[in-house]
Amino acid sequence: MTDIYEDIRKGEKGAMVSIAAYLVLSAFKLICGYLFASSALLADGFNNLTDIVASLAVLIGLRISRKPPDSDHTYGHFRAETIAALMASFIMALVGIQVIVEAVRSLFEGEKATPQLWSAGVALVCAVAMMGVYIYNKRLAERINNHALMAAAKDNFSDAIVSVGAAVGIVGAQFGLPWIDSAAAIGVGLLIIKTAWDIFRDSTYRLTDGFDEDKLLDLRSTIARTPGVEGIKDLKARVHGNHVLVDVVVEVNARMTVMEGHEISDSIEERMTKLHNIMHVQVHVEPKD
Repeated sequence: MTDIYEDIRKGEKGAMVSIAAYLVLSAFKLICGYLFASSALLADGFNNLTDIVASLAVLIGLRISRKPPDSDHTYGHFRAETIAALMASFIMALVGIQVIVEAVRSLFEGEKATPQLWSAGVALVCAVAMMGVYIYNKRLAERINNHALMAAAKDNFSDAIVSVGAAVGIVGAQFGLPWIDSAAAIGVGLLIIKTAWDIFRDSTYRLTDGFDEDKLLDLRSTIARTPGVEGIKDLKARVHGNHVLVDVVVEVNARMTVMEGHEISDSIEERMTKLHNIMHVQVHVEPKD
């Protein structure tokens, strides 16, 4: 269990990196947006301010999931990670909708002041910086198998694309093509909503105890090959945060002693932990008819 909590602590570092990056980049974008008269850069800066809330939700969720089991949560608090990812998806969806609404509104506005070209450079520099944060968090999330941090990484990627879209719009305005800004913003908004939907779908699937059938077949195969197991009457699995809980009913020789049945149960638990990194296995032994 120590390794599990240490991985969550590493995930918290990733969330804090996101928060720090959003604080610095949002301030930079807002200041430069005012200096260079760029509404696209200003909108991008305000977008980053809202992303701080999503990253805070992920950080709080990870902190809660690190709490040890208690009388009310005997399996621990790991599902707080999934709830944090779910909250992040809601915030991302709202940002995506806001981006599209603002883009459509700008299509019907009159002539706007042309922003300075320097603002496009600022947007691109910020996009590169945020892409670096995305790569860092994505690799860390994959290494520690953390769903909440992966949601934060996807949010980082969306923000990098938003900055690229802002740069495209600013460059288009230099050539008297303000509609490019709106078209790019609509595309970016749709991408953010699509990412939010993917995170929402995965989170709700986990929270409703959904489990991949192919993975369940792999677990069944491992148990069936355990010496002494003559059949599997029932097998269930569910995801608890980023860890798998398994309940299995196996059939053994009816003439076995209690000690022999217990040894088979221990063997199943050891194989599931070693081969599939299963957090908890509940084995029930029944005599073979």
